[in-house]
Amino acid sequence: MNQEFIEALKMLEKERGLELETLFTAIEEALVSAYKREFDIKSGEKREKDTITEEDLVKSTDGIKAEIDRETGEMRVYQPITIVEEVTNPNSEMSLKEARALSEDLEIGDELIKELNPKDFGRLAAQAAKNVINLRLAKAEKDRIHEEFSGRIGELAGGVVQRKDRREVAVDIGRAEAVLPHDEQSRLDDYVFNRRMKFYIMKVDERRNRPVVYVSRSHPNLVRRLFEAEVPEISSGVVEIVSVAREAGSRTKIAVFSHDPNVDAVGACVGQRGLRVQTVIEELNGEKVDIIEWVPDIAVYISHALSPAKVVRVDLSGEDGDEETEEQFARVVVPDYQLSLAIGREGQNVRLAARLTGWKIDIKSESQYREMIESELLSRFELAIADDEAEQEAELEAVQENEELLASEETVAAESSEEDAALEEDVSAVEGEA
Repeated sequence: MNQEFIEALKMLEKERGLELETLFTAIEEALVSAYKREFDIKSGEKREKDTITEEDLVKSTDGIKAEIDRETGEMRVYQPITIVEEVTNPNSEMSLKEARALSEDLEIGDELIKELNPKDFGRLAAQAAKNVINLRLAKAEKDRIHEEFSGRIGELAGGVVQRKDRREVAVDIGRAEAVLPHDEQSRLDDYVFNRRMKFYIMKVDERRNRPVVYVSRSHPNLVRRLFEAEVPEISSGVVEIVSVAREAGSRTKIAVFSHDPNVDAVGACVGQRGLRVQTVIEELNGEKVDIIEWVPDIAVYISHALSPAKVVRVDLSGEDGDEETEEQFARVVVPDYQLSLAIGREGQNVRLAARLTGWKIDIKSESQYREMIESELLSRFELAIADDEAEQEAELEAVQENEELLASEETVAAESSEEDAALEEDVSAVEGEA
């Protein structure tokens, strides 16, 4: 029976991923709790039903211990007996006289160990042991999941779909069950029972007092991790994934850069005959993946990001040396027949390119750009003409003001001459009379 007990514990260790020593410790604690539940600590007599509370169990400080032989599975429960001068609790105390009958070397204050028989435990004790074991196993499993998966956040995990409801998918990822929320699912995925898939670990949280690992199939870093696992040049650090922009279930763009001039970053990710990128696409159930080369020249980088469209020119604003703007803005010109390709269905291509580069992108066809330039030139010409007319009007007004001023001065001079002449006549008349 004991050997079967050991084998059962080993099977539980394998299924739950718990250490065997943790299971032994949980059962030992359960045996102690069972004794406290079954027997009165002071009298050693069996309790009546419901005569002990959980608070009584917590407050007990009787020093009862339990041990399980790790090889044979044999269980032993021990209670310390203290030698006292006057016995008040016969179940946990012994008089010096009784002790001296066992050994002359014993003194007051010494302790003896009394072995209890677990077979004497009844139904209440068995229930208490079961409860303690379940609590310890739940706590041990909770601690294990937190310890294992908290360090794996941001990594890939292979999993098997267990069940699916309207809002989420339950996934077995090995030693834990994970949850795939509805907003982290990809529309291309078919979450059928027992299907194997790869998931991106987002976080470890608790729900209804149980640890829950949340995973994703729509996170951009899922694509990053898939390429890292598939392309040795990325895992070794020769090729770097600089940026990822993704609309899950439709299209992804990744920008890559090679630290070794002899290694083609895009070619390394594509693989021979497209084998590497095709493996990633198959894992994503047919989601399109564009791999572009990252370059430090922003204009060229934006041109690459708009692939497969061909770009004629890129005008940047918001760079160093340019007039400061609230955000970095790029005006891109493409051939007329490439406009719809550059924008993409419902603006997806330009939207992903903007996320990938971090620049706001405005796309114009060559004819639109030509019309815009002509309109700007015409506006400038009209503004220049308006400025010239205003300047001419100002000059004309100035001339008119000068003419009026001269006329006024001439009038004043004439009036002054008439007054002088009249004054001379008056003077002459006075002199004649004299």
